[in-house]
Amino acid sequence: MQNKLNFSGHESFHCRSLWLKKGYDFISSDYKFSEPSAVVDLGVGKNMVSSINYWMNSFGLTTKENRFSELADFIMGADGVDPYLEDNASLWLLHYSLVAENFASIYSIFFNEFRKLQIEFNKSQLGSFIKGKCEETNTTFNDNTIKRDLAVFLRTYIKPIKSTKNLEDIYTGLFIDLNIIESIKKFDTDEIDWYRIVNKNRDELPIEVILYSILNNENYTHSISFEELLTGYNSPGNIFAISPNGLLEKISEMTTKFKDITFSDDAGIRELQFKKKMKKWEILKRYYEK
Repeated sequence: MQNKLNFSGHESFHCRSLWLKKGYDFISSDYKFSEPSAVVDLGVGKNMVSSINYWMNSFGLTTKENRFSELADFIMGADGVDPYLEDNASLWLLHYSLVAENFASIYSIFFNEFRKLQIEFNKSQLGSFIKGKCEETNTTFNDNTIKRDLAVFLRTYIKPIKSTKNLEDIYTGLFIDLNIIESIKKFDTDEIDWYRIVNKNRDELPIEVILYSILNNENYTHSISFEELLTGYNSPGNIFAISPNGLLEKISEMTTKFKDITFSDDAGIRELQFKKKMKKWEILKRYYEK
């Protein structure tokens, strides 16, 4: 985990569904976000230009040198498998990358730490936890910056509770359809918005995406304990909010589909094992080709 945390850069805009493709094409044309003409070239306001640049970095699609990552080219390149994000597998991939990259700190903090403490929460509780993390890492923070980041975080996953006339604002949260976080009513009051994140089986989550997340984790070896896969830092269990039974089912699917993967359960010691090194991009290609 990085030492200093980051909660700004999005200019209070959550990432719209077409922004990442727009950003990819923009960089492909050798345009630069820092140029005054970027407003015209992207067809958005100045603050949105900065926001698109921020989200390209946050999702791990661009590097500090403004070059494309392998993930960016895989999804959105000339031979990209899903440039317009029409397959939910692509959204799961981007969700994974957003958390694992830890460029936008709130996502890693929430999925790796906070949600282990609370299934149901409100903005105040999550905000207090984040401020505590700032103090731990000696990160200077501003209350308003944290509040704006919380709002953007929730808008990324949840359809707004309160009515709004802006239909675009309602339906453009990138991960709304993944149903990872839900809004709930609590204490029969409308004064505070409450939210809930529950570990589920995630039947709709492709095993290839989970396998990619495992192969992409540099801390994993050829043998990984089930507990590590369920609750470890940047584990599939944490990032995808999978229940223990759900993860066992996904692993069973993996071992059935891929002959080089085995799962042992000896005397209560459960481990996923790879007979040989597998290629994560080939795994994903197999999914999209079908």
